[in-house]
Amino acid sequence: MRPPLSRLLRRGALVALAVTLSAGAAPALAAPPPPFRDPARPLAARIDDLLSRLTLDEKVSLLHQYQPAIPRLGIGMFKTGTEALHGVAWSTDYADNGAVVTANGTVFPQALGLASTWDPALIKQVGGAVGQEARGFNAENPSLWGLNLWAPVVNLLRDPRWGRNEEGYSEDPYLTGQISTAYGKGIQGDDPRYLQAAPTLKHYLAYNNETDRTTSDSMVPPKILHDYDEQAFKPALTAGAANGVMPSYNLVNGRPNTVSPDLNTVLRKWAPHDLAVVSDAGAPSNLVDSEKYYPTKAEADAAAIKAGLDSFTDNDTNGSITAAAVKEALSKGFLTLADVENADRHLLSLRFRLGEFDPPGSNPYARITPAVINSPRHQALARKAADEQMVLLRNNNGALPLNAASTKKIAVVGPLSDTLYTDWYSGSLPYRVTPLQGIKERLGTQGTVASAEGVDRIALKNLGTGKYLTASADPAGGKLAEAATTAGPAQSFDVFDWGAGKNTLRTVANGKYLSYSGGALVNNAQQPNGWYVQQQLRLDAQADGSYVLEYAGNEVTESWFGKNKYAVVGADGTLTFSAADPARATKFGREVLTSGVGSAVVAAQGADTAVVVVGSMPFINGREANDRTSTELAPAQQALVDAVRKANPHTVVVLENSYPTTGWDTSGVPGLLWTTHAGQETGHAVADVLFGDVNPSGRLTQTWYASDAGLPNMLDYDISKTGMTYQYYRGAPLFPFGYGLSYTDFRYSRLRIDRPAVGADGTIAVDVDVTNTGGRAGADVVQLYSSARDSRVQQPLKQLRAFSRVSLEPGQTKTVRLSVKASDLAFWDVTRGKPVVETGVYDFSVGRSAADLAQTRPVFVTGERIPARDLGRDTPAENFDDYQGITLTDTAKASGTSVAGAAGGWVAFKDADLGRGAANFTASVSKADSAPARITVRIDDPVRGRVLGAVTVGGTGGKYTFQTVSAALARATGLHDVYLEFDGPVTVSSFRLG
Repeated sequence: MRPPLSRLLRRGALVALAVTLSAGAAPALAAPPPPFRDPARPLAARIDDLLSRLTLDEKVSLLHQYQPAIPRLGIGMFKTGTEALHGVAWSTDYADNGAVVTANGTVFPQALGLASTWDPALIKQVGGAVGQEARGFNAENPSLWGLNLWAPVVNLLRDPRWGRNEEGYSEDPYLTGQISTAYGKGIQGDDPRYLQAAPTLKHYLAYNNETDRTTSDSMVPPKILHDYDEQAFKPALTAGAANGVMPSYNLVNGRPNTVSPDLNTVLRKWAPHDLAVVSDAGAPSNLVDSEKYYPTKAEADAAAIKAGLDSFTDNDTNGSITAAAVKEALSKGFLTLADVENADRHLLSLRFRLGEFDPPGSNPYARITPAVINSPRHQALARKAADEQMVLLRNNNGALPLNAASTKKIAVVGPLSDTLYTDWYSGSLPYRVTPLQGIKERLGTQGTVASAEGVDRIALKNLGTGKYLTASADPAGGKLAEAATTAGPAQSFDVFDWGAGKNTLRTVANGKYLSYSGGALVNNAQQPNGWYVQQQLRLDAQADGSYVLEYAGNEVTESWFGKNKYAVVGADGTLTFSAADPARATKFGREVLTSGVGSAVVAAQGADTAVVVVGSMPFINGREANDRTSTELAPAQQALVDAVRKANPHTVVVLENSYPTTGWDTSGVPGLLWTTHAGQETGHAVADVLFGDVNPSGRLTQTWYASDAGLPNMLDYDISKTGMTYQYYRGAPLFPFGYGLSYTDFRYSRLRIDRPAVGADGTIAVDVDVTNTGGRAGADVVQLYSSARDSRVQQPLKQLRAFSRVSLEPGQTKTVRLSVKASDLAFWDVTRGKPVVETGVYDFSVGRSAADLAQTRPVFVTGERIPARDLGRDTPAENFDDYQGITLTDTAKASGTSVAGAAGGWVAFKDADLGRGAANFTASVSKADSAPARITVRIDDPVRGRVLGAVTVGGTGGKYTFQTVSAALARATGLHDVYLEFDGPVTVSSFRLG
């Protein structure tokens, strides 16, 4: 075998040394390490030294997700992006052309569940475990398992239909900030110099829809943008708990987030240390392709770098396309070398803080081995997290907890009773404790457990041939075909209903799910999975009583899929999806071999308690690239709950899903427990809470609306207009934000404020006594909300300002102190484009949810009195107070936001001081087409208000070509609300009344 090059080099060095010694010369001393490898030097100096040693090609190569090795400097490959949302999940393998490799480490509850603990201290421990396991995986394969982790997701959960609801924390920015900061700090570790791993916040900004997500434009007025959406990202960044940010796919106010000017300004201003900005997968190419924002990749990549993007996740493992585009941009003057080096600095800073260039032994985290992966300590932490995230929603007449000593027979039924599902952002489960297993283990030999999945077992008979569809018994699966004339195990399918008409069929023959494969169906899947979830089917009832089988995988909506999605049994008996409509499809009879409801009812009858486990399938009921059309429980699951409840009055429902479930009457269910898909320890946690070994303390982080009916258009991001989230919702929710029951009771008393008045730079301390008035030890989450009595603008009805978990023994009282900085009461003042604390009375209330506030005390805050608007100076049109029928758009591709008017639309600028009268209206406008449009200036009412004047705008030569137009105004004096009314499309950047 040929010796390694290093051995040959060492051998050559010895020969050279021998020659030198024989010549009588002194041996040469080893060269000192270059400055960039000297930990004693300042970080900036080390980065400068390393950059000075790189060639242009090497500098450009660092901009891609897969930064290649630089052997001449002894620098290895570096990769951004290991998914770690609730445990190390997966990564892409450079050695295998970017193939996804799933981790087999500890799987904690979904991110939504982690937040439902309202326990930042616990979440920091979870983040620490995830960071440790990231190091463990990195020790196994550093080129696969990078240490730049793409987590947490901090997008606010303003709409429960968002497919990625499971990835976020809360609809509230304060709670989101507390949980994300804790998770990020845990990932980073506590060493003052080195990072254990580097968390990256996803996805900046105003991103809550999957439909057309690369081209959808989130229209967000400045106040909501600054006071709501940005506030989800600010806490972790200002606390130094994140080392990177990923821009989202969508556009905000007309501009793709991949080139948002915020990347280089707002985000880096917040962060106390260097920040690496990494693109989402394929987002740089979207600038040219789907978004068509730039004509060439060279211009697009240059704009992204100038905006603040450092790392291009594009073209899978092929960095040459990005490199060629950047070099073209340099040659054409779109970029300078300084721009490239600036991006490199951000990326190299990350690598230095991870300890990559330091001597062995200096970085304590480099000593972590794979032994930490799914260690007993992490398993115990996973169980604790699963316990704490459980939320008790109903407990009528003390239905829970169950008494293990007196309970002799339990029925555990439902489609999720004996299975655990992973989601797109989880690793594979190293072991599985299902609810059925957890309950059996807890009950032990004291009683018996009956079980049934509660799903129909059916056979599908071709009505034309009389033969049944038959599945392969091979463990690897085989194509579905018709064969037998009688229905046995090979012809039996268990039908799981996930709502919206979506079903999965599990074959009895080998226990695998049917999957679409090359136009056929193959029983080869352990669970629904994949980017295109190819296990989704519909059994469509026909008018004649027959059924046709329709393929319903995610890709059927893609243009390349074609029209053939209905099943036909061919002459050889094999089933293929080769019909474009039901009329051409094979007709089947749906024969129920075993009734799911019937089997569940049999199990429930005579049981001391029936536990029904229902919920969602994380790959089907919404996820990345797939929004929900409804948040209601699947019809077959609802029917199962109703039937079991009727058969056994002592029925407890465990609802296992990743979003609020609406549209059902829960009042008749004696006990209702909600959990997310909580990872490997789900079943233990369910049993822990059902039997009272753990007193539930989880609280909802979202409003559970009563039904889908009142939900607005998903693409309307202005929550102040739509009335979404607890901050603006005026209806009666099914369950409110912050809600959760306990097995004991708590009383709040003696609410006191440390001072009746405070300045804008002061702090308000709120004390409240919390007493456990029940008979069990338990933990409560004390929540503090504020509301402004009077304000110049529409303020939230209430807003979470602080919270604290408090554990109490029966009869024990503790004083809980919650503090709020008066500066945190600031909101975005559109009249002057800055945050202000408004002078006035603020009510501070404590309670157990946003709808259960026990006591309130007022505080007078001395801040600012917002003056009347001065429209005599240049006023950005985006800084309106109210609007109708308009949108916001980009003034230029690099920066700026303008109002895009439309026929019937208007914008309002309230409390404007016109003084002795404005004589003229001047505006900076653009218009891409030549059709004239009028801007009318009214006062006091957008429709019936007095007209002061109007200006007609013709074509200006392009959307980004602005011209100044003006018109004389009729005299109006004093304070008025000023409206700009549009009768057609025209863009206004700024205006003034002179």
